[in-house]
Amino acid sequence: MGYACPVCETPQRDSEHLANHLAFTAMLHGDEHEDWLDEHVDDWGDRTPADLASVVTEFAEETEYDEVFEDTTGSGATGGHGHSHDHGDQERPDVAGGGGIAEAVTDEAVESVLEEAQELTEEMYGLDEDRDGDSDGDGDDATEE
Repeated sequence: MGYACPVCETPQRDSEHLANHLAFTAMLHGDEHEDWLDEHVDDWGDRTPADLASVVTEFAEETEYDEVFEDTTGSGATGGHGHSHDHGDQERPDVAGGGGIAEAVTDEAVESVLEEAQELTEEMYGLDEDRDGDSDGDGDDATEE
């Protein structure tokens, strides 16, 4: 059993996946997911996934969530459910890897957060000097003579 998102009804594996789905979608798109969280959960952006999960599940319906594992999808063209997967959408991450849209959103969110963290870390330690010039202002740039 899983939970249906109270906004878009996309099934999620468990309460923490539901919390992550809501938060990532809100942060990435700022759509109805953000509006819903703002209305139902105070300071949702500051909560841990487990804490957010304990609140959002009060508003979510339990639903079937069919786990799909590589070894159960079959190796043939039907993918285990009666139709071919040669849809011509192999460049879409939500289709090509067999993952759902929620997984693609999560991957995009993780990548975005990691990129931002790397930029902030480089800025903090002055590692971005090569791109931005001498960031510590002491004038000891490698290009000086």
